[in-house]
This record gives sequence, structure tokens and C-alpha cells, in this order.
Amino acid sequence: MKIKLRKITHDNLPQKLQEIDDCPEHLYIEGNLPDPDTHIYLGIVGPRKYSEYGKITCEKIISGLAGQPFVIVSGLALGIDSIAHTTALETGLPTIAVPGSGLSPSVLYPKTNFHLARNIVDAGGALLSEFEPEFKAAPWSFPKRNRIVAGLCDAVLVIEASEKSGALITAKFAIQYNRDVLSVPGSIYSDTSAGSNNLIAKGAYVITSAQDIIQHFNLDKHSKPEQSQLFESFTEKEIAVLRLLVEPKTKSYIYENSGLEIADCSITLSTLELKGVIKEQGGRIYRY
Repeated sequence: MKIKLRKITHDNLPQKLQEIDDCPEHLYIEGNLPDPDTHIYLGIVGPRKYSEYGKITCEKIISGLAGQPFVIVSGLALGIDSIAHTTALETGLPTIAVPGSGLSPSVLYPKTNFHLARNIVDAGGALLSEFEPEFKAAPWSFPKRNRIVAGLCDAVLVIEASEKSGALITAKFAIQYNRDVLSVPGSIYSDTSAGSNNLIAKGAYVITSAQDIIQHFNLDKHSKPEQSQLFESFTEKEIAVLRLLVEPKTKSYIYENSGLEIADCSITLSTLELKGVIKEQGGRIYRY
């Protein structure tokens, strides 16, 4: 499948990225960046070799952010990155991947996440890279990628990290760029939590649930009541569809992720359109 890349120069980069000292001169992008004025960009980082505790924690925290204005940003790597992107897609949150390679299908790294990358774009998210499209990932390209993840985000959440971890490099950049660093505490006997526990000791915000993040950004008193009021007049089936439409989605995505039978989902979409709650445009479903 041929991807549609475009190149954006410094003046057109997201404002937060323009503010960092080592801002990239340009980025290649496929897909769409959610409006930073209405979304909170949350970086999620962790190890490739994660523990079961790290996996479950990552999934539960991201799932708990459903209905909130978060964009999940990570590096498309194996491990926690992949879990973060996948859970965001399943939850209906937009997600952005910043691989350590160019974006051409022939070099996209890792190759095993090619289909995940396609799903990210199809769901309304984006792939970003400062490297030329045919650039193959190299050991030095991952720290450069990490600085973009940190610079793009309002905060970075470290799920797990050993004492020598790429996740800690991202956290270091986040501190340098004056971004909030959030960290999940882990067992003092676990090597995969040594780095994340050390971040907490040095002042990182402790995160044990999605609600901690929601409260950190003062959303608990604002977004939740509005969401509750919004859903009061809808059926359970309609709510299941509406929760997926934080960002525009294709019908196929809604069919696959709503938990409804295709016939029920189709009827529900028609009903919501008649109610004036959603509209279809350009092959995607939008929520007003």
C-alpha cells in the first residue's frame, strides 16, 4: 500500500515542538494531528521487555481515559509502545506514532508493527518522523525520536523503566523541555521498575490510575459532567458508538470496535444521524 506523506516545515510544526531548543527542521507526516488547542498530548513510554504488571497497568490507565480529550503519543516500538497505541485505538482515543525510522513501508520500524501503523492512520491519528522516508532505523535515531515524543507532548507517562532505559531518555528530554513527568510506581524488587521508581523519588508525579491523570489536568470537574449529561438521553447501543467518536472514525472501525452486531450498529448509526448527532463525510463518521 502506498502511503501519502507530506512534509511540514518548522513554521508549520506544532507549537510545542517549535519551542524546544533542538526542534527538527521539518517532519514527514502521514495522517492528521488532533488540534492541540482542544486535546492533551500524553506521551506513553516503557520497555520493550515489559512485565505483566506493566502491560495490565498500561491498558487500564489508557482505557480509563475514554471520553477525555487525550491523544496518546508513543514510538511504535515493540512492548509498551505497541500496547499504548493498540489500547488507544481500542478505547477510541487518537494516537500518534513516532518511529525511529522513515515512514516508507519498506523501512518502517519495526516491520511487525506495519499493520498497527496503518490502523493508527485509518483511525484518524498520525505517523511522524523527521527522517527521510527511506531512512532505516539506527541506534542513534531512537534518542532523536524520543526528543520529538517529549517535545510534542504536554506530559510524559513512564509505565516501566529499568535503570538504563530508552524511556528514561524520553523522561529526561521531558524535564529539559519543562513538560510534566508522570510515573507508575512498581515493585522495589523489579528491575523493570527501578528507573520509574527513581523518577518518583526525584519528583515525578505518581500515577496509579487514569483518574490520577484526569485530576492532574483538572478534567474531573469539567469534562466528566458534560459527558454524563451528553449520554443521558441515549440508549446503551448509541452510547457505545458515541464513545468511539472522540475523533472521526470509519464505519468499518465502528463495526469492529463498538461491540455491537453489524446490523445493530448500522441501525444505531442511522438513528444517531436522524437525531442530528452524527454525520458522514469523506468516508468517516463525525460527532457534532
